[in-house]
Amino acid sequence: MNQRRGSALAIVVWSVALLALIAAGIQVAGFRQATLGREAIARVQARWAARAGVETMISLMEFDTENPEPDNPLALLRDLETNAATELGTGTYDIRHVLDGVEWAGPLDEHARMNLNLADKAMLGNIQDMMSDVVDAVIDWRDTDSDESPIGAEGDFYLNRGMGYSPRNANFRSVAELELVTGAYPTDVRGEDWNLNNRLDPNEDDGDLTWPEDSADGVLDGGWGRLFTSTSRDTGRAIDGKPKVDLKHASIDEIREAIPSLSAEHAAGLITFARTSNPMLETLIMVPLSQAATGATTPAATSGGSGRTGRSSAGASSANSSIPDLSPEQLRSVLNICTLTDYTRPAPGKLNVNSMSRDVLVHLFDLSTKQADNLLSRRDRARDGFTSILDLQEAGLDAQWLAANGRYLDVVSNVYTISCKGRSLNGLAEAELIVTVDRSTKPATILSYREN
Repeated sequence: MNQRRGSALAIVVWSVALLALIAAGIQVAGFRQATLGREAIARVQARWAARAGVETMISLMEFDTENPEPDNPLALLRDLETNAATELGTGTYDIRHVLDGVEWAGPLDEHARMNLNLADKAMLGNIQDMMSDVVDAVIDWRDTDSDESPIGAEGDFYLNRGMGYSPRNANFRSVAELELVTGAYPTDVRGEDWNLNNRLDPNEDDGDLTWPEDSADGVLDGGWGRLFTSTSRDTGRAIDGKPKVDLKHASIDEIREAIPSLSAEHAAGLITFARTSNPMLETLIMVPLSQAATGATTPAATSGGSGRTGRSSAGASSANSSIPDLSPEQLRSVLNICTLTDYTRPAPGKLNVNSMSRDVLVHLFDLSTKQADNLLSRRDRARDGFTSILDLQEAGLDAQWLAANGRYLDVVSNVYTISCKGRSLNGLAEAELIVTVDRSTKPATILSYREN
């Protein structure tokens, strides 16, 4: 009898132990499921927090496109900065970018950097660590012909080396595409910004612990990529949001309607100027309209300290007496509102003087660091920003420099890249969206979208 009782007790004990193990297993499985559930919810919260940040930026851009402030070009930039970080009911988002090694709140203005498809050979040659053969290869990559530059590279060069591709012979579509050009290595193009998100990520500031190798100095070295963009667009819209007036096709009445301060003679002179050989609006910064309309590209020489000689540098008549010259304010309006470009499709974007990078001024335009610092200091002290490229004269650049480089400059930005990191409410998950937006269209156009 005792033996039976002992056996029954052992069975009971083993049963209880087995049930305990089963219960523990169920608890562990339940805990794991709950953890996975919390992590899944956290990931969803983080992603949608990042999405909320992107949508906020796009809505602000679209509002500014519909309601531009011509006298305050910095209005949109300030609105974007103000709303760059927000705590939501289920998470937070934070939008930042690095420019000139400094981290700023808000999206990156793509017009703060030189469009790779606009940069000429001289600009590329100013980059200290870009060799001459790479400069020629970059030009060969984007030009439309197959004629090889003196030390450049066209299709045969790439195919004979088994690279499996040829130059695009068209505009670069991304800065990363620069890595396909012979002699341009990823470390040159990306520097420490290996994922090209224009932010200093932890793995880009930890020395040799993780790739990429970096200096761990708290400053993002963006390589050549910090100087260039390929996504900025010039859509032919003026600072007031209206389409620019094409002087090659506009009538006198259309020009005067857009710029009421101009006389019929002014408008006729602009039309005549637009029909000269290879006209550029920036010529008017140095050459009076009465001379420019005759085809002169440099101001006529003067004698006696006041009068003109009657000859241009080309030997032609220096002025058309029936065409009055533009006043400074009229010239500002012409440069802001008129164009000589046919915008049947968007052109590569110009550099916005209200956001342009110091590094671009120093390394591409070859300004001294003192000149660049003085220029940006003057700009930053301007309450509402520059409303014309002529404001650069007051900021220390002479008319000759402006006439030579004005074709690369504007006061309008159309394209922004939003690098938005969303974090879940419990901090367990983070998601990053990198979205490039052209806000000149209605509605805004998403040019690229990726998730990290």
